[in-house]
Amino acid sequence: MEFWKRVSALFGLNDRGWMRHANPWSVYTRYLALPMLVLAIWSRSWVGGWYLAGVAAAIGWIFLNPILFSPPASTRNWASRAVLGERVWLDRKNRPLPGHHANAVIPVTNLFSAIGFAAALFGAWKFDATLAIGGTLVTILAKSWFLDRMVWLWLDVKDTA
Repeated sequence: MEFWKRVSALFGLNDRGWMRHANPWSVYTRYLALPMLVLAIWSRSWVGGWYLAGVAAAIGWIFLNPILFSPPASTRNWASRAVLGERVWLDRKNRPLPGHHANAVIPVTNLFSAIGFAAALFGAWKFDATLAIGGTLVTILAKSWFLDRMVWLWLDVKDTA
């Protein structure tokens, strides 16, 4: 758990940072990070060593995105609720989750996301379009499933948060 708190701090996710990240523009544009990274790696066949600039830009986007946007005018949307639920999930050591959320589904979504991520990067490195695209899609679908679970979690705890 301490690991995730450090990751949150690395991304600048304090109270205000979490609200900025809850902006739907932050959530939806963050979906671009992996395709950007895959394309940057693949592009080494066209641009040589300059592909590292694309990799740096994609990684930079991952770090800048959560703090780039202003807090949302409303959190009554799927994306904002997903971020708010994620914050609750990350604080589960200090605040127990409702029983039906303490199951293996979230770790499974994260496992699929990690496997897809590794496959996407490996596919891009090996110029294997099926693996690169397939891994990207698996990652995005698994992350979307995770975020949908976070929405459900938020809706279950929002009145006590």
